[in-house]
Amino acid sequence: MKQIAQNYKSGELTVLDVPAPSCRPGGVLVRSLFSLISTGTEMMKLTEARMSMVGKARARPDQVRKVLDSVAQQGAVGTYKKVMNRLDSYTPLGYSLCGVVVEVGRGAEEFRVGQLVAAAGNEHALHAEYNWIPVNLCVPVPSGVAPEHAAFATVGAIAMQGVRRAEVQLGDSACVIGLGLVGQLAIRLLIAAGVRVVGLDVVEERCRLAEKAGAVLCAAPTEDGLAAVQQALAGMTDGRGADHVLLAAGGSSNGPVEAAARLARDRARVVDIGKTRLDLPWNAYYDKELDVRFSRSYGPGRYDDRYELEGIDYPAGYVRWTERRNLACFLDLIARNDLEVESLVSGVFPMENATEVYNRLASGALAAVGVLLEYPAPAEAPPPTSGSQVPVSQNTGGSQNTGGSARGPRGAGARQLAVGFIGAGNYASSMLLPQLARLDGVQLAHVATTRSLSAANAQRRFGFTTASTAADAVLGDEQLDAIFIVTRHHTHADLVCRALQTGKAVFVEKPLALTGDELERIADTVASTGNDRLMVGFNRRFAPMLAQLKSDFGPGTPSSARYLVNAGQLASDSWYRNEDLEGSRFVGEGGHFIDTLSWWTDSLPEEVFAQAGPEHGDVQAIIRFANRSTASISYLTGGNARYPKETFDASGGGRTARLDNFRRAAVWTGRRRRSARSRGGQDKGQRRQVAQFVEACRTGAPMPISLASLIATTRATIAVQDSLTTGGPERI
Repeated sequence: MKQIAQNYKSGELTVLDVPAPSCRPGGVLVRSLFSLISTGTEMMKLTEARMSMVGKARARPDQVRKVLDSVAQQGAVGTYKKVMNRLDSYTPLGYSLCGVVVEVGRGAEEFRVGQLVAAAGNEHALHAEYNWIPVNLCVPVPSGVAPEHAAFATVGAIAMQGVRRAEVQLGDSACVIGLGLVGQLAIRLLIAAGVRVVGLDVVEERCRLAEKAGAVLCAAPTEDGLAAVQQALAGMTDGRGADHVLLAAGGSSNGPVEAAARLARDRARVVDIGKTRLDLPWNAYYDKELDVRFSRSYGPGRYDDRYELEGIDYPAGYVRWTERRNLACFLDLIARNDLEVESLVSGVFPMENATEVYNRLASGALAAVGVLLEYPAPAEAPPPTSGSQVPVSQNTGGSQNTGGSARGPRGAGARQLAVGFIGAGNYASSMLLPQLARLDGVQLAHVATTRSLSAANAQRRFGFTTASTAADAVLGDEQLDAIFIVTRHHTHADLVCRALQTGKAVFVEKPLALTGDELERIADTVASTGNDRLMVGFNRRFAPMLAQLKSDFGPGTPSSARYLVNAGQLASDSWYRNEDLEGSRFVGEGGHFIDTLSWWTDSLPEEVFAQAGPEHGDVQAIIRFANRSTASISYLTGGNARYPKETFDASGGGRTARLDNFRRAAVWTGRRRRSARSRGGQDKGQRRQVAQFVEACRTGAPMPISLASLIATTRATIAVQDSLTTGGPERI
């Protein structure tokens, strides 16, 4: 299918051929008819992407702070690779569309195939021929509403939420500052609510358009314009001023908030809908005791994964207007002729001309408020899954990573290893795939991700032969020799079992399982299939600096070790926060440190005891190993972001070893001290780990980590969580 995408590093805008999304549970697959270009949000994103690296940094100081924290922990080289990986990828555009349902996923049976719907979401309602839409971001289009008008629903919901935040009443007065698309819709919604409205905008045509919609007066934010609007408000309100001021403007000027203070009445509400500068003039806002509010996107539910992705609605008795109800309300107003959007349509263009349209908007050659992209009707039956669960798989071209001779039959000694990937997110793209791409004898054959652009990005950068949007496509590919699973934690155990059943070698990122039941299922699958070719991404034991440290310390020496992990705080939007689905942070990451300690002691863990710390997610765990070695893990979430993430030390047999964040290491033996320092940045062992896995797959040699060790480490990780619950030690 076709999708509009932008490379954030270069600013390149293009229409790509990408695999169509598959229909997943909890949503519907929609064929786009019209999608709306947000001439505010999207053009701001387009402009930002075309800035220099310095310009991008100035535009996103929040991201610069994250980069500096990463440099302190991971070093400049590792941070640079991570940042470039994120930047040099195609990102989607669009968040408001109207289309037809072509497939209904399990749990979304309220919709039907052939139904006209409006859809929202900057990760879902994209400028693409097909999109998978979760149920709470999708609403039926009422009879009589044209599809091109229904495509305005998401931006309409943004304006509606701003109006709701103002808490307007019949007979109120309002001023809308910024008469772009959101501002124009806010004007119409306020008028429909019985509010008298004035407006400000630098573009005269927008002022006249708002007046045609019913605004009393609109003018430019010059001194004369402000005086005229102020006079109009005085006549409407007996000199009081506006009851509400809605800021729908963007840019770096502080003019909008200063104008708001001038036009507002005493104790009025000022609602910020757009992204404008908010250096509030203290005296003006204090003297009038103005109530400043923010309006968050489409309404309650926005940025809540449980609402948007899991379909958990808020009861109307507690949250009357959610984002989905705002979408439906906006369409209902159009259906009842209480809201008119036809005059906002500045142009309708074929989707394949999108690049030209964006460039004309950016240059000012196309002065527009509402711009729609129209999608061609399919020549035949829809290419996606058409109501079945058969995965969508599409060869989108691209180079192949041949790196060696053509593949021979399975089991041959020197041959290419055909590799498939399920998942190609940031970790896979920055830590695993670059290592595989450098190896001779590896063919990157098939990649599947839930998002079309992620698959296309992986194919473009690493030369996968085929890109898909469903795990089943990789699992069913008989040409593969090995499957990598690099998805979210809750999917690992099931995908591992299904992959083992294909008879292929399997590499899964940690954790192997989240619960004891999941681990037992994996063990049963290994027993029933006889396929024990399993590897978990416990990479630290392969780190060159740590391997040398162990050699200098003396392998097999019983020791007491301490592992300090400065895990840090999670971002507010991190999927790790959903512990009901993804497990605790320690269950997700702790296997790394237990595996390292097991490897260091050359022994399997036998018992763990854990206590929680003062911060949520803090874990203090003590582990006893079979050879009498002991270790403690301090997994802490409340530390400083600039402090090194991992510090390890061990003592035993008159020796002491220390590792400082994979950047420095030292061993003290007798009167001697042997030290080492990383010269090329951190190396946590991903390169050696991948190389050894590939070699084992090609030659039939044992897996780099034994199955017994993988299972023991996973059991110990789960046992730590159990010990936190029971308050006592747990045998493994």
